[in-house]
Amino acid sequence: MNPHKVGAVVFTATMLLGPGVAFTAEKAGKANPGMQEYRANCAVCHGETGKGDGPYREYISKIPDLTVLSKNNKGVFPIDRVYNIIDGRQQIKAHGPRDMPIWGRNYSIAAGEHYVDVEYDPEAFVRARILFLIDYLYSLQVK
Repeated sequence: MNPHKVGAVVFTATMLLGPGVAFTAEKAGKANPGMQEYRANCAVCHGETGKGDGPYREYISKIPDLTVLSKNNKGVFPIDRVYNIIDGRQQIKAHGPRDMPIWGRNYSIAAGEHYVDVEYDPEAFVRARILFLIDYLYSLQVK
């Protein structure tokens, strides 16, 4: 993706998510919407550190350790695969049954409920939230 498109996605994400999401700062003065997204939607299963040790671990048969995605993929973060798993709107046969929520659908519904009176692109809203989350997951990878 060229730098202008990346900037446009980040700007769109900030505009779309700004009113609806309370961003927290990882460091003073530095907003991290991916971390906020993770804590709000993922930590309950995957745990605060991403190791699969969240409070719901006893109710779900297998929760992956999100800190070793790169390590398990020959040192390369599998961004496309992670995006598709989070989005979940396309069935991925190799993944078997799906215990994880379909966040692409959930984000799209949330956008429709929040931006009732404002023209917006629902796919940009969904994509921005997933990309913020992926950026945060990348930061959790063991080195």
